[in-house]
Amino acid sequence: MEPVIKINPGATKWDIREKVWDYIEEKNLANFPRPVHNRIPNFKGAIQACDRLAELQEFRSSQTVKVNPDRPQQQARFVTLEAQKTLLVPTPRLRTGLFNKITPPQGASKEQLRVCSSSQGVRDFSVPVGLDAKVLVDLVVVGSVAVSEKGCRIGKGEGFADMEYAMMVSMGAVNESTVVVTVVHDCQVMDIPEELMGSHDLTVDYILTPTRVIKTNCQLPKPQGIIWTKLDPEKLERIPILKKLRALEEEAGKDVTLGEASPTADYGLQTNQPRRQPRQRPRRNDRREGEGESKLEKGVQAEQKPRQQTARMRKNSRGESRGAKEGQVDKMVRRKGRETKKEQGPEDSGDEAGSQRWLSSSITTVYLGGIPAGLRVSELKSALRERKAAPLRLTWQGAQHRAFLDYSDREAADQALEALQGLDLNGSSLQAELAKSQRGGKRSGQSNRRQRPSPAPQSMVTPPEVKSDPAEKTEE
Repeated sequence: MEPVIKINPGATKWDIREKVWDYIEEKNLANFPRPVHNRIPNFKGAIQACDRLAELQEFRSSQTVKVNPDRPQQQARFVTLEAQKTLLVPTPRLRTGLFNKITPPQGASKEQLRVCSSSQGVRDFSVPVGLDAKVLVDLVVVGSVAVSEKGCRIGKGEGFADMEYAMMVSMGAVNESTVVVTVVHDCQVMDIPEELMGSHDLTVDYILTPTRVIKTNCQLPKPQGIIWTKLDPEKLERIPILKKLRALEEEAGKDVTLGEASPTADYGLQTNQPRRQPRQRPRRNDRREGEGESKLEKGVQAEQKPRQQTARMRKNSRGESRGAKEGQVDKMVRRKGRETKKEQGPEDSGDEAGSQRWLSSSITTVYLGGIPAGLRVSELKSALRERKAAPLRLTWQGAQHRAFLDYSDREAADQALEALQGLDLNGSSLQAELAKSQRGGKRSGQSNRRQRPSPAPQSMVTPPEVKSDPAEKTEE
């Protein structure tokens, strides 16, 4: 099949990534999350491509399969669990370890397995696997931004897939017989110059697309372990498990000399990559929703004062539960808040005002449109709790058929967006996406003046810009 994306002579890896991302956006070939720039694209047809995993003899004969945690490979995780194989999923960004073993409930139904294969299930039904565990991975499934029929692979530029494989080599979890599979859209298969591949780059043995299975017969070697000279102390500090692995290799007499910090280091791991501002995809809202969102855009330029925490938010930050069904979600939000605050919070952690400013700026708002007439806010809140997507604050605009949900940070909002896909209430499909305007916890229609904390658990606010809807309210 002739590649639809042509690579120009002299193109770099980032040139290829940007070309793929632009093409997928322009042709509308992706599902949520959008835009696909700086991501492993969740392409349309990912389920059909992942289902082809069961066609591979190498998969059928495998016992332990490692699948990356990205959304387009969710079906591959489900196929692995359904086949009753051991499923390992890498820890996101290697924050707390290398990977986790997914452990579904005993006698889990197909629907329960689908939950276990989702990002929420990966968090709720997993146990960590230590470096000293005797694990042998038979097959690895990774995502890609671009791949060639000769097995050359380009990821999103952060280097985690390459690093994960190299770490598995070091701990003896993979060997020459381990098969590497990638799942991509047909347009992501192209002619990648082999000279762009380095010794640290992971190559693939099979490519699965919605229409075909490609055996690459790749002649390039896979990583033979961690190349420590491509890492610097800063990267080592951000990934604690690397420090532990380095100590083990040093005890074994291996050379673990680190390199110097460089913006062009091969293991990217989120450092100084030439990122371009992603293009905005066209919105498909109706006129009423479009008018509402334009109000949000008008407020973007306004200078914002830090908003005080309400009494309800301070109560949550102290660890008090909002109810049995929301307890787990609240615990997760608080834990993430502590981690983010440790990494990005004010330099003076004792500065209460600085902490409030940090929390306000980290709030991420989700727009929920298409709310049917007659739906009560309590019904929406119940549906959010059932999907484990309860927000820190909910602003209800029932007359405009919409609501705004505030979450502690972008990661929490992305998880909620994933949970809200396909939400149907009273026969109407609701539309969930990031609000166009992110104003540090404020939205269009809310006053810039500081609000005094209310002693009541819920505060009712009537934004001055929306006078036609007496039912509008903000609940925390």
